[in-house]
Amino acid sequence: MRFPGREIIEQLRKNYPAGCRVELVQMDDPQAPPAGTKGTVTGVDDIGTIHVRWDNGCGLGVAYGEDSCRKVRQE
Repeated sequence: MRFPGREIIEQLRKNYPAGCRVELVQMDDPQAPPAGTKGTVTGVDDIGTIHVRWDNGCGLGVAYGEDSCRKVRQE
């Protein structure tokens, strides 16, 4: 697995700041929440994982280059 560069990490942090709301599009993990699950970003780490507190209680992060989520408006 290749890790993203510093520029990509900074862009992810800008696009997904702590507190923003996201919706899961796809996650390749048997314990993943279902697509469409919403959650709140808690941060982006140094390898580009977007850490999310999912509304269903799951805590799996969105792995850069493997999984995907999209930003949604605040409810």
